[in-house]
Amino acid sequence: MKIEQTIEKIMFNSRWLLAVFYIGLVLGNVLLLIKFLQELIHIAPNVLTLSEGEVVVGILSLVDMALVGSLLLMIVFSGYEIFVSKIDVAVHEDRPDWMGKVDFSGLKLKVISAIVAISAIELLKTFMEISGSPTDGEIKNLTWKVIIHATFVLSGVMFALMDKIAGDTKRH
Repeated sequence: MKIEQTIEKIMFNSRWLLAVFYIGLVLGNVLLLIKFLQELIHIAPNVLTLSEGEVVVGILSLVDMALVGSLLLMIVFSGYEIFVSKIDVAVHEDRPDWMGKVDFSGLKLKVISAIVAISAIELLKTFMEISGSPTDGEIKNLTWKVIIHATFVLSGVMFALMDKIAGDTKRH
């Protein structure tokens, strides 16, 4: 019995290994912030000389990075609370309403939704960058991006459908 309790305690405490992953994602957000600021510094001083399309593509890049950053933060908060430990800021006025309420299924759907949105922005950027008469390479690139985006959308619908089926299934 003592060996079993020791093994179970080790297994239970091993969840803290995941904290390193979440800290790594926070550092990933710092790196993303650096790229965001780099893109903003590139666009802002040149806004008067850039074409409208270039400004729109630049802004779409900023939106894309903001979505990725938000996604990372959502994964950090939710994943940490689901798998490691509750974050003890329940009384903090800035605590997001969704914190502590997103389960693994909800997190999965939020992640795929964010991926679909990011993919849509990448697809829109590709459309914006196509010249008057697109080259074969541009058409091939666009075709693959449309296929990948459609795959993400289909995956999101399938995830949602599986969660609905699982939620409607009676527990034994």
